[in-house]
Amino acid sequence: MTPPIYERVALIGLGLIASSMCRAMQRGGLAGEIVGTARSAGTRDAARRIGLCDRVADSAAEAVEGADLVVLCVPVGAMEAVARAIGPHLKPGATVSDVGSVKQAVVAAVAPHLPETVHFVPAHPLAGTERSGPEAGFAELFDNRWCLIVPQPGSAPAAVGRLESLWRGMGAETERMSADHHDLVLAVTSHAPHLIAYTMVGVADDLRRVTDSEVIKYSAAGFRDFTRIAASDPTMWRDVFLNNKDATLEILGRFTEELFALQRAIRTGDGARLFEYFSRTRMVRRGIVEAGQDTDAPDFGRGAGRK
Repeated sequence: MTPPIYERVALIGLGLIASSMCRAMQRGGLAGEIVGTARSAGTRDAARRIGLCDRVADSAAEAVEGADLVVLCVPVGAMEAVARAIGPHLKPGATVSDVGSVKQAVVAAVAPHLPETVHFVPAHPLAGTERSGPEAGFAELFDNRWCLIVPQPGSAPAAVGRLESLWRGMGAETERMSADHHDLVLAVTSHAPHLIAYTMVGVADDLRRVTDSEVIKYSAAGFRDFTRIAASDPTMWRDVFLNNKDATLEILGRFTEELFALQRAIRTGDGARLFEYFSRTRMVRRGIVEAGQDTDAPDFGRGAGRK
């Protein structure tokens, strides 16, 4: 039997990502013991009720005692306070990581509060659903998805490689990336799309008051996809936008320029321009499917057992 990659793993925060990590580590026998904790007593009680972790601690300081790996699974805005609380209690030689959607801000918030005796290796799994809480997790969440690893200057190669092995054991593909490049890439692939989805649903909500709820009653697949994205955790996404401000604003500026160009094409009846643009963007979708990051199977938002 293959020995676990880490003898003891501490998960700080027990939402969708942490609970899925727990299930995935249990599935693969990747951790000898998994200790979890959350700020809310209700969340801790829920985790105990469903037997999520081997042990649920009442504080982050208690959870990290003796842990070989500590993963911060809290909103970006809460990372600094958690790092400050756990710093004095970390085991020498332990690795501290995270799952935040922003990296430069996380590094700036967390690194100053960690002792020199631990390894800090930020990470970001590109997986999720609109659900949250300890009961939302499932072992397959990371299968065939990417986890971006962001080694820091001086990161021990063995610590980085060990964390990569854990993520691959949980089903993910891994790639190393610098913090600034990560934040720009994610502004394109995740942050700006989420803000656009929030905006579109907000516009529809304003219109709903005029149309007597017809926007909701007759919603088509495109709008339903927007509502799914816009149902994501508001605390997490507030912190993402506040902490990846520059990259997100850069991408939104480019989006606005493209939108104005399409408005002009519609206004002037430039069908050739619209057809060329839509054909080019269609190829992006084809590339995502061919890369195994989605399926082209029909899905009208009503799939049985959809996660």
